[in-house]
Order: sequence, then C-alpha cells, then structure tokens
Amino acid sequence: MLENIDFEILHKDSSTNGRITRFKTGHGILETPVFMPVGTCATVKSCTVEQLYDIDITILLSNTYHLYLQPGDEIIKEAGGLHTFMNWNRMILTDSGGFQIFSLSDMNKIHTNGVEFKSFRDGSKHFFTPEKVISIQNNLNSDIIMPLDVCTEYGTKPDVMKSSTNTTLRWAKQCKEAMKENSHQILFGIIQGGFTRQGREECMEQLQEIGFPGFSIGSLSVGEPRDIYEDITAHIAPKISNGPVYLMGVGDPYKILKGISHGVDMFDCVLPTRIARNRTLFTHDGKITLTNKKYERDFTPVEKNCTCYTCRNYSKAYLRHLYKANEMLASTLGSIHNIHFLKTMVDGAKNAIKDGTYRKYMNSFIDQYEEGDKLRKSNLR
Repeated sequence: MLENIDFEILHKDSSTNGRITRFKTGHGILETPVFMPVGTCATVKSCTVEQLYDIDITILLSNTYHLYLQPGDEIIKEAGGLHTFMNWNRMILTDSGGFQIFSLSDMNKIHTNGVEFKSFRDGSKHFFTPEKVISIQNNLNSDIIMPLDVCTEYGTKPDVMKSSTNTTLRWAKQCKEAMKENSHQILFGIIQGGFTRQGREECMEQLQEIGFPGFSIGSLSVGEPRDIYEDITAHIAPKISNGPVYLMGVGDPYKILKGISHGVDMFDCVLPTRIARNRTLFTHDGKITLTNKKYERDFTPVEKNCTCYTCRNYSKAYLRHLYKANEMLASTLGSIHNIHFLKTMVDGAKNAIKDGTYRKYMNSFIDQYEEGDKLRKSNLR
C-alpha cells in the first residue's frame, strides 16, 4: 500500500474550511477539490474517454462489484489493468462494492469474515471477504481503492449500527493487512458510524489508529434530512487534516459546494449522467427538463456562456428534438454538458478559495441555482 502520498494543503479559505490540496497517485498528481464522474462498468455512460479528456476530467470512479461480475477482474488483469482495458490514461478510483451489495441484491448476509450476496445479473451466489475485495482491486490496478465496509441506511437501529461499524473497522484492518507492501495503490479508510457525531467520530478515530493515507465518508446522502447530512459532514471533515477527504456518492451542486466549505476534497456520483439520460440538464438557474414544450423553438444553447462541446454546437431546440425522438445522441450531449457543469463549478470553487472569497461564491451559486429549481418545480420553468 502506498502510504506516503506526499499530501499537501496548497490553499485554505479564510472564512470556511474549504481548501485546495494535492497528492500523488500511480497516474499523476491529483489536485482537489475534484468531482469524479462515475464509470461504473469501465465506461462513463454515453461518453468516450476523448470527450472526458476534452472536459479535462482527471480522475474517474469505477465499481469493483460490477467489474467483478462482468467481465471479471481476471480478464481485466489479462488486458493489462483497468486503464489499458478502457483506454484511460489518467487516474482511477475504485470503490469496494459494498454499497452495491446492499442496494442491488435481494439477498445479502453479513458474516464475521465477509458478506454473502446474489448477483443482480443472474442471481448467482458470491462471497466477498476483505481480502477478496483487495485482490479484485489489485487485479483492476486502479490508483485509489476502498476497503470492504457495511453500508447503513438512515433509521438503522443503534445496536445494529454499532455492530455494523465494528464490522467495518475489523474489515478495514484486514484490508490493510492484505495490501502488498510494494503496491502503488492507495487504500482509503471508510468512515461509517451512523448519523450521530459521536458514532462517526469514534469510527474515524479508530480508522486513524489503524492508519490510512486518506479517508472516505460513507453512507451519507442516502435519504437522511439535509440538516443531518450537513451536521455530520461539517463535524467530521475538518478533523481530517493529514490526508484527503472523500465524500462518497454526492453529485448535487448544493451538497458539493457545502461539502467543500466543510473541508471535503473529493466527490463522485452518477447524478450528472443519469439525469442527462432522463432529459434533465444543469444550469446556473437550476435544472431544466428539455422535453418541455417551451424549448421547441429555443435555438439558444443550454447556457449562454457555457464552453462545453454541447453548448458550443447545439441548441435547446435540437436537444429537445433528440430526446423526443429517443436518439442516443441526446444522452451523450446531455452528459457532456452536465459533467462539464460540475467540473466548471468546482474549478470556480478552487479560484474562490485562492482568492479567499469562497463563502461568497458558494452562497451566490446556491442561491441562484436553488431559486431556479423552485421555479421549475412550480412549473414556471
């Protein structure tokens, strides 16, 4: 396991916990804050790697669970690893598959040494141990990897939560022990502990004792009230000063910007591509649904000042036509815009941190975005 990642805090915002950091990986230096598009099955849905390069995406997320089931991690190893297999020469983070096991399986059973589950593809039975999850990710040869953990949902009973957290901690230690000494891969710890400050802090402290170069915050943005999400993030993230902080599964502009203000460095989510496949695009004035009649003769781009490929070349009227005609190109053009939107938003956050104006940037962006969303929901957009 690569433990010395040369983590460095380059800038701190003067009025929040926002920061710019960088650290080394096997495929280059990662500068944060950063949003990672999700390439679940070794592809960001609807996009080629060349299109992602054009947006200047530096790191993607792929999923251990899905790649293990199809095509199989041994095949990817034979291909030369995930980078070669998908023709991506920048950084890759793979998650452990824990979330998918609990969200996609109609059968999962936690044992002391791992978790038994059924494949969502064919119903076949499988068993993940901490050691097997590390072995799979070794075969994938990704740059940043995750340990097996127990994901918990909002409303989990305290005794179940405590047991799940203890299992996550035990597995984290086993995953670290399973890492090869000369590995270039970076293993993060995953902070569980439920929806209380105390539970999260206890889990974090024990993970710090085990020793990891970076930390993920798991099982947030899973249906809990916004104030609880914010409270946990605001309490935990600033306590991690010696490594990167990764908030798992967050892609909403509000939550990304708030997370940055609390000291979170890395985010990922399927949201930008998922909503693009369902006719919805981000704008600074909130989300818009392009199949609305009002866009039938709107020959302007999705956003006037957007520099993405989609906005440079196509109008809302054309995109509406593609969506109405069920053309595959609609998903591609929509995904390019949405990923570019989040990339540009995070780049703006970096600039504001450098200038010491992050709070002003965040509040202005959120106010404009959420006001537009309110109008849309009231059928005025």
